[in-house]
Amino acid sequence: MSTAERRSSEPVGLDPRRVVQVLATAESGTGKRRFGSGYRVAADAVLTAAHVVRDASSVCLRFFTTGDQTAELTGTQVWIDPVADIAVLKIECGPDLDGLLARDVPLVRFARITGVVDCDALGFPKFKMRRGPASAGSDPPTVYRDSHHARGTTTPFSDVRQGTLELSLRAPEYDIDRDRSPWEGMSGAAVWSGGCLIGVVSEHHRADGLGSLAASRVDRWYELLPPDRIRELGELIGLPASAAQLEQLPPPQGEPWLRATAGNLASWVEKQWSAEEKRRSVHDPFPMGVFFRNATGPFDSWSNIRQAPPCSQAPSAPLALEGPLDRIVEAYRKVPSRRLVVLGEAGAGKTILALRFVLDWLCAPVPGDPVPVIFSLGSWDPATSLHDWMCSQLVRDYPDLNVPAPNGRSLADALLHGHQILPVLDGFDEIAEDWQSAALRAINATATGLLLTSRPKEYAKAVQTAGAVLRGAAGIMLDSLGLSDLATYLRRASPPSPGGDEMSTVWEPVLAELGKKSRSEGAENVAKALSTPLMVALARTVYRSAHTQQPENKPQPEDLLDTICFPTSTAVEDYLLSAFVPAAYDPPPTSSQPAGVGTAERRRRRWDAERAEEWLGYLARHLDLLGPDNQATHDLAWWELGTTMRRSSRALAVGGLAAAAFGVTTAIGNIPVDLVATSRGLEFALARGVVVGLLHGLVAGLVFGFIYWVMAGREGLKPLQVRTKLSRGAWKRRREAFRGAVVGVVVGVVSAAVLLVLDRVVVRDLGLDDGQGGGRLAALVFIAELGFGGGLVFGLTALLEAPLQSESAARPTDLLNANRRRVAFRLMLWALVIGSVVGLVEGIWHGALRGIEVGAVFGLEAAFGAGLAYGCGLTAWGQWVALARIWLPLTGRLPWRLMAFLDDAHQREVLRQAGAVYQFRHASLQDHLSIKFQRRSAEEQKGDPWNPPVPRPRQYNKGTYRKLH
Repeated sequence: MSTAERRSSEPVGLDPRRVVQVLATAESGTGKRRFGSGYRVAADAVLTAAHVVRDASSVCLRFFTTGDQTAELTGTQVWIDPVADIAVLKIECGPDLDGLLARDVPLVRFARITGVVDCDALGFPKFKMRRGPASAGSDPPTVYRDSHHARGTTTPFSDVRQGTLELSLRAPEYDIDRDRSPWEGMSGAAVWSGGCLIGVVSEHHRADGLGSLAASRVDRWYELLPPDRIRELGELIGLPASAAQLEQLPPPQGEPWLRATAGNLASWVEKQWSAEEKRRSVHDPFPMGVFFRNATGPFDSWSNIRQAPPCSQAPSAPLALEGPLDRIVEAYRKVPSRRLVVLGEAGAGKTILALRFVLDWLCAPVPGDPVPVIFSLGSWDPATSLHDWMCSQLVRDYPDLNVPAPNGRSLADALLHGHQILPVLDGFDEIAEDWQSAALRAINATATGLLLTSRPKEYAKAVQTAGAVLRGAAGIMLDSLGLSDLATYLRRASPPSPGGDEMSTVWEPVLAELGKKSRSEGAENVAKALSTPLMVALARTVYRSAHTQQPENKPQPEDLLDTICFPTSTAVEDYLLSAFVPAAYDPPPTSSQPAGVGTAERRRRRWDAERAEEWLGYLARHLDLLGPDNQATHDLAWWELGTTMRRSSRALAVGGLAAAAFGVTTAIGNIPVDLVATSRGLEFALARGVVVGLLHGLVAGLVFGFIYWVMAGREGLKPLQVRTKLSRGAWKRRREAFRGAVVGVVVGVVSAAVLLVLDRVVVRDLGLDDGQGGGRLAALVFIAELGFGGGLVFGLTALLEAPLQSESAARPTDLLNANRRRVAFRLMLWALVIGSVVGLVEGIWHGALRGIEVGAVFGLEAAFGAGLAYGCGLTAWGQWVALARIWLPLTGRLPWRLMAFLDDAHQREVLRQAGAVYQFRHASLQDHLSIKFQRRSAEEQKGDPWNPPVPRPRQYNKGTYRKLH
């Protein structure tokens, strides 16, 4: 069972295993007992009613263990307040109650109610008195009180003057003893609603009837108790420092559409990261044993973190924030400020922690909680506000949030403004070093809760440079992997030798060396290198796939102990990074492939490891140069591929593609016309078609290339997140449609004038006039046709475009397919509109047959000439085709089937998917591949920027470790 599945099965709020029956013996010496109820709110603390344990000489705590069994421990009163009628008992050492006390107890969440809510409480009232064996096998029969789960409603509007909650419950049917309440013994039971503790049962007023109980209100405690007493309660049971920090029930409603949008987003995020977690093999064979603890360093004071009131004089005590990775949500909820910094060295598991945090948060949702969304900070330029950047990332990864909200903003912007997003800011250290202090100040300017991950040195330096800590944020540090966890994982994740068990893997010699008290230098290097989950995962891949090689070339993990080849731990890490990609692309021997291997699997194995590493190196170098001022980024987006080329080179490639599209189309379109309409023969038709095509293509290439050079700038064209849809809301876009129509008229008129000049002046002067141009009237009609048709095309395009909707998180290919469909729609629109307009005019003027012929020719030329040239020259899809699908594969820098290659790299865990973009598995892998690519380019290109690196065969065996560095 996965962590998410385990946690989803745990109760949220009331946990029957933590309910306690309290038996207090009076000090008078009579031996008289008072019965009550309580709840284990912390590992060693029980919350109950003060009047139950007041003046008690001893307190016995009775717990449920397994089945119907019970066990008793001694309780000591450590805190009591008769006015608020609450007390805290410390559980003394004793038997572990079948492992109950050994469990890590999640802290309770406290809330205040502002309206009518459902509630429940679990206690031991008098009317549940039973006679018989209290537990299996007990003899003789005893009298005992069984548990009662009381369920009902409560409201803050009753008992206002008394300041208690009135619980409306199902009444016991009989009231036999008029001198004693049937609810006696229920006092001290915790009252729950929405997974939060809202009060403690304190009294039964008989005048209210048998179906009513009174409870001490949590929010009332802040009025009755002084700040120092509140602080003491906070340290004992985790009570927030002020009433303002209590959760609100019912949760703030907000707009219904905003709640619905947040619910949809939560569903998309959960599906997205659940699939990605499976893809990253986090649970194969089980998650690594990563633990976190309180971090020391530049963090805010605990008084600010715990949001202590200003009148509090004594400093607040630290919170204990430690545990395994699957308790990260629990640790986060302990922090009243809801701001947490996660520190860890490279590869320590920060990104996996962020992923685990999101999934665990969503698997046990609490009403009113914001939706956690992972934002990779490596692509953020702090010159853009954090709010605007997060809004753009949301729209990119969840296209449905680009829809306008009822308040006029986009849904993404409305969610951020409505505090419905919990930012999980991953990779603060991946922001360019010069920008980190500015980024920290920008994050500090927000008041939202967040979780931020970073390497320790980069975070400390940013704090020092900015001169301020992250306000209200606590810090935790990820520990290195322990030897026992490392050994267990490697043995379980590696195949045993033939006929052996899990203690016979190839890692046994290494683990034996690591387990020695006095390690060798090589063992120390390996232990240090394999102290992070990243390096362990790389080592697993390198040596798990190596078993497919021939015995003489088979590397062994024990070779890592060789201090001649690997003098330092860094050398071990460099080797694992170098060997990872070849190992990831290392297929099994062809002779061992089963005959039934599917086509998809065979296609997956076609990539050559040597070429794949070079292509990945180019992509890594592309990301290094992509950010402003050549600052590295980590988001590999299809629309940005090739944009690190010189602007003039990109304009040349895009303009050339547009020229080919327009020129070839008009050349082919003119040849049959001249063959049919003139008597000059095939030679003249071919000559005129070639000349017209060259002239039209040259002009189109210059125009589209120049427009691209102006529009694209340094970053290139961005994809439009729109789709073509005829809907009722289309009329709302009439203003955009009118502006588009005006632009289309201008474009059509100018294009017609240019074509007339080329055909009637330049072509005629070359002696290739076919006599089909007509007079001035025909020229004016032609200009009017293209002007009207262009306006109609542009206007309809704007009218029929709506925000892209996918009802899920975007994948890298979604935007590409949407933009391709948009270009195809424009092609059809150009064909239908221009063909119909020209055909109608020509049919009226020269007859129906002439109109059909000319309309068909002009429609096809408009579609495959103007439409395709526009798509190739002025859209992100055209930029992608020109640069990433033609130019870069032609020069050997990328494969021809690029998207298939990227998807395959994702399947092999070389890349990871983050919404609409890919990222390298880790920044260390990206840096390594980039450096290796630069070195190879410097050696093999010899200063020629147009000469791609030439692959060289390379062997991976024991004798070539150093060549891999």
